[in-house]
Amino acid sequence: MPRLVFAAAIQRHVPSPEREVCAATVCAALELAFSEQPELRGYILDDQGQLRRHLAVFVDGSAIRDRRRLSDRVGESSQIFVVQALSGG
Repeated sequence: MPRLVFAAAIQRHVPSPEREVCAATVCAALELAFSEQPELRGYILDDQGQLRRHLAVFVDGSAIRDRRRLSDRVGESSQIFVVQALSGG
């Protein structure tokens, strides 16, 4: 089963344990986490349901491509990491 992990920087704002999720996409994995922890949704997604600009999601070490619908596929043994994105000038 895919494993969903929220980085420590996110955990400081909304504590959320690592969890195994029965999901085929990033969206489905996050929705399962949100169903268990509704307060997490507002920190991860904006008003349009898209990934917030200051966050990034990696599946098996690669950044997801679809930040709007979060439709990137996850495999049975995938690792999904939600992290705060770095920005700079």
